[in-house]
Amino acid sequence: MTTGRTASTILNLPRVAKRLVVLATDASLCVLTVWLAFYLRLGDFVSLSGPPSKAVLYSIALALPIFMIGGLYRAIFRYSGGPALMAITRATAIYGLLYAALFTAYSFDGVPRTVGLIQPILLLLAIGISRAAAGYWLGGAYKNLLKRSTLPKVLVYGAGNSGQQLAAAMAHSHDMRVVGFLDDDVRLQGHVINGLRIHSPVDLSNLVGSLAISDVLLALPSISRKRRNEIINTMLAARVSVRTLPSVTELAQGKISTSDLRELDIDDLLGREMVHSDDSLLLAHTEGKVILVTGAGGSIGSELCRQLLRLKPKTLLLIELSEFALYEIHQELTPIAAETETTLVPLLCSVQDYPRMCEIISTWQPYSVYHAAAYKHVPLVEHNPIEGIKNNLIGTLQVAKAATGKVAKFVLISTDKAVRPTNIMGASKRLAEMVLQGLAGHVHGQTIFSMVRFGNVLGSSGSVVPKFREQIKNGGPITLTHPEITRYFMTIPEAAQLVLQAAAMSRGGDLFVLDMGEPVKIIDLAKRMIELSGLTLKDTDNEDGDIEIEITGLRPGEKLFEELLIGDNPQSTIHPRILTANETFLPWNVFENKLNTLQSALDSNDVSQVRSLLLELVSGYQPDGPIVDWLTLAQAQKS
Repeated sequence: MTTGRTASTILNLPRVAKRLVVLATDASLCVLTVWLAFYLRLGDFVSLSGPPSKAVLYSIALALPIFMIGGLYRAIFRYSGGPALMAITRATAIYGLLYAALFTAYSFDGVPRTVGLIQPILLLLAIGISRAAAGYWLGGAYKNLLKRSTLPKVLVYGAGNSGQQLAAAMAHSHDMRVVGFLDDDVRLQGHVINGLRIHSPVDLSNLVGSLAISDVLLALPSISRKRRNEIINTMLAARVSVRTLPSVTELAQGKISTSDLRELDIDDLLGREMVHSDDSLLLAHTEGKVILVTGAGGSIGSELCRQLLRLKPKTLLLIELSEFALYEIHQELTPIAAETETTLVPLLCSVQDYPRMCEIISTWQPYSVYHAAAYKHVPLVEHNPIEGIKNNLIGTLQVAKAATGKVAKFVLISTDKAVRPTNIMGASKRLAEMVLQGLAGHVHGQTIFSMVRFGNVLGSSGSVVPKFREQIKNGGPITLTHPEITRYFMTIPEAAQLVLQAAAMSRGGDLFVLDMGEPVKIIDLAKRMIELSGLTLKDTDNEDGDIEIEITGLRPGEKLFEELLIGDNPQSTIHPRILTANETFLPWNVFENKLNTLQSALDSNDVSQVRSLLLELVSGYQPDGPIVDWLTLAQAQKS
């Protein structure tokens, strides 16, 4: 048993037991100091039997009652300081006077009179040192014990290896304290593992009250997403915050630690299993090759880079306009690239810079390009339409032209907002798709162009999930633009993986659409996140709730519902989550002339003409309000 555990054991003893321990310690010190006094007087160690035993008996008989009367056993000596030491000095002085008087006034055979003078001095030192040592030793242990008693109490769901490793890792945690397990296995319920009892999950609501549970930690990394969702649903009524461990594949290396715990993301509740890609197909198009990713510091671009590194490319070119984003992703990927022996090349570059993109592609001659660079925040692009179109459309055009005939595969990351758009962002992305569709027919296989279209990804910059989590952390309210707003959701890793799979399957001009599952009402997502935080919704039915949802109104260009297809003719592929769509587009010679006209309007900052051209070019584009470009509005106010 360690000294820390011994101290905790002593501190947890009843008060009477603690006093008996101290009494026994002081009695032992009386014996020790008498023995040392004899040694100092005679220069030899003597047996404390016979006449010397009288010195021991008189010492104990005098010291303990005097110490009791002096209050030495009422003090909590882990807090010993000046007043406590003064009390020890007074009590020991009284004892010394009586003990010295006894052995100097009366003659005891075999006991030198000077022992009566030496022993009280030694006892004062011994008692003082013992109290100081106890204060140092037990004081720290007491503070730790007191601190742990105030930590949030948590239960670990899952008493298997992962749960036991997590509980062991949290034994000395300064963030929370594990007080038990939950497990569905009735054979385990009622048993104790490492001092922690295993409870039935049906008792959670009662345990929350009796044990003051604040959190439940899911230590079930290998269960299916559907099963995890079922477990979470059973815990919602208990009003506890739920956290989880990553998947078993993420924990394959090393032991589980508290740093592995994460907030329960809404992707844990999508209720469908992730379908893995065909690695052999992906490796054939990546391993040992040079790969280029634009927008490498963004949400999708960075995840594409992570997954591409797993496939061991020879060189990975990171194209990014933001210096900070490029620095961050390069720092993150460097150790991974060292393991896969991949050369990382971070390149500051705007995708609109055609000459630089041509130089980069000519120098490194990449096998494939994943074009993820885009402005995607609907309200920002709506208020800055010229720059949004330049980046999303013209940037795609310039990179695609630079890649034509020099790159084997070119993949555009698109969005469901490109379908019958009501905003500039969606319209610009649809035009970007049309650029690749037109080029695919024009270059006749010199470069295989394809597009991958999907909806919102959870956890990306601007995603509602981190925004809602921050608002909940701050006590609310959660802001929502409309109670009926609905979106498709997919996790970033799943989206990136399917993008790679689709790229490997592309044959030229393909428009791939990812199966996003069922759409999710954002208000339901907000309510679920409140519940998973162990809080309640504050509304007219529950005025005493914790977090309120505030409706702020739709923003410029925002749609209530998103779609993934313009037509109704999706075709299946060899992957169950990837479809292809056949959508109309303009022949390249016609479309290129229209793009030149649009470029002139962009150069002259003519937002009205730009909007007119978008209405002409983009099927289904229906802006839902007037022009809200900040520059145009400011110029109108001056005129």
